[in-house]
Amino acid sequence: MKRALLLLPLLAGCLSFHRGPMPGEPPGATFAEVNGVRLRYLDRGTGPVVVLLHGFASSLETWLGVIPELERHHRVIALDLMGFGWSDRPAGDYSPAAQAKLVLSLLDRLEVSEFDLTGHSWGCSVALALALSAPQRVHRLALYDAWVFSDQLPTFFHWSRAPGIGEILFSLFYNERPGEKLELAFFDPEAVPESLVEEVERALSRPGTRAAALQAVRGQRFEELEGRYSEVRQPVLLLWGREDAVSPVSVGERLQQILPDARLVVYPRAGHFPMIEAAAASNRELVRFFGRTP
Repeated sequence: MKRALLLLPLLAGCLSFHRGPMPGEPPGATFAEVNGVRLRYLDRGTGPVVVLLHGFASSLETWLGVIPELERHHRVIALDLMGFGWSDRPAGDYSPAAQAKLVLSLLDRLEVSEFDLTGHSWGCSVALALALSAPQRVHRLALYDAWVFSDQLPTFFHWSRAPGIGEILFSLFYNERPGEKLELAFFDPEAVPESLVEEVERALSRPGTRAAALQAVRGQRFEELEGRYSEVRQPVLLLWGREDAVSPVSVGERLQQILPDARLVVYPRAGHFPMIEAAAASNRELVRFFGRTP
C-alpha cells in the first residue's frame, strides 16, 4: 500500500499531450490546420452540407455506415474532433463550446456557410453548442443518444475533475478492457463490429490520448450549457436505442420536452449505437429528415 501511495505523484505527472502526425496514419487521410490544431476530416459528395460529429473516445469511423446513404444527395463532412481519432491532442480547452469553435473554423476553411448537423453521444453537446453559437448557419440537427446533461456524468468523471486525481485515474484505468466497455454500449454484444474494437484499441495507444480524454472529461461541464438548450429553434430529430444503458431513452424524452421543435424516434433492440444496430431504419429516418427543403 505504501509503495502504491509513493507511485501516485509519478502517475499524476505521466500524462502528456501530442501535436502533429502520429505513426500509422491512414493512407490518403485528409488533414487541415485549424486554429493551430491539426484536424483529420472527410469531405464527400455534393449538394447541401451535412456535418457529422462523433462521440467521446470515438472517431469519424462511427459514421462509415451512414456516409454512403447521405452522400447520394449531400456533401458530407465528418471529422475527428480534437483529441480523438487522428486529430491533434494538444493541451487546452476541450469543452463543447471550444470544440464547436474548431468545427466552425474548419467549415470556414472549407467555405461552408450553412449546413445540417448530426451528433452522437458527447458529440451532441458539441452540436448543441455550435447551434447556439451560430444559429444562422445551422438548418437542422439530428442527435443520436445524446450525452448532454450534467446528471448523466458518472462518479468517475466527477472525481477526474480534481487536479492530480484525474491524472491518476486515467493513468491507471482509462485503457482497461476497451472491448468489454464497448459491449456494454450495445444491446447485442455480438453486434459490436470487430473493426470498431480494433480502432478504439489502436486509438488508445496513440500519443496524447489519455491526456486529451481527461481534458475532454473535464470539459464536460454541461451545467454551463444545458440551461440554454431551449434556445435551439431549429428542427431536431432525436434518434435513440431503446436499450441504451449509457444514455437511456429518458434523456431523449427530456430533450424532446426542452427543445422547441424536436421529434424522438426510438429503435428496439438497439443500444448506444443505433446507427450500427438499427442501421437500415435509422439511416432511412436520417435521410428523410435531411431530404426536406431547409
